[in-house]
Amino acid sequence: MSKEQYLGTVRKAVLTKKVTHGFKVTAGNEEYFLPDEEVDESVELGDELSCFLYMNKKGEAAAVVDLPEITRDSYGWAEVVEISPNTGVFVDIGLPDKDILVSSDHLPLFKSVWPAEGDHLFISLELDKKGRLTGEPISEQEVMDDLEPAPAELLKEEVTARVYRAIKAGTAVLTGEGYRGFIHPHERKEEPRLGQTIEARVIDVKEDGTINLSLRPLKQESMSEDAEMIFQFLEENDGVMGLHDKSSPDEIRETFQISKAAFKRALGQLMKQDKVEQKDGRTVIKHN
Repeated sequence: MSKEQYLGTVRKAVLTKKVTHGFKVTAGNEEYFLPDEEVDESVELGDELSCFLYMNKKGEAAAVVDLPEITRDSYGWAEVVEISPNTGVFVDIGLPDKDILVSSDHLPLFKSVWPAEGDHLFISLELDKKGRLTGEPISEQEVMDDLEPAPAELLKEEVTARVYRAIKAGTAVLTGEGYRGFIHPHERKEEPRLGQTIEARVIDVKEDGTINLSLRPLKQESMSEDAEMIFQFLEENDGVMGLHDKSSPDEIRETFQISKAAFKRALGQLMKQDKVEQKDGRTVIKHN
């Protein structure tokens, strides 16, 4: 293998000589720079070390013995440390002097769901056409190939998860236990970012071991929250809106991002509280 082909992998390397601020190690007949701080006093020339190989920020072929979890052969979570709107995002995989680019080609089309600084992406490394290390998010097939089946008793429980895929059809997440979850657009009011950590409620444990999740509150909590949202909308629109209990589900979802059933529950609550009434195909605030 050439020096470039070794980049992003863990290899056995022999400590061959001392140089300024570090050592030279040899792997596959190629030399790499190993900084002093990577080597303790017990190591001697001729020793064999397990090293992660990469190009440092000076463009030198370099090695570290503090091995990152993320390589070309393994996935892991990497923290987003910088956003470059025209290029992608940079993540920290644990290297002392280099962050890794996850190209915009591997990010959602809409920047509103791009990761923010502090979010985490589940990635492995690859070599681009110029021989540079870049990050690539895990694919759906790789998640399913390594699936940890969720237990049935998880139903109705709250879980913490991170978004590994954000597409129009919904949001795919992984929990800390390795369970794969899915959030349908109807089960969220706002679309989570790729890499965002969320708290969600398990609404189904499927036969294949995956789980369906909801970011919406329980029905009773949701009714109060939706009622507040509808009443605020009325207040901001001179106390009148064209939506009512016979309006189409699409009209309701377009305005409030909730189902018709949720809208009717919230509207019923407002009517019981004598806050609104329906007149001439409209909903209006009651002025008692």
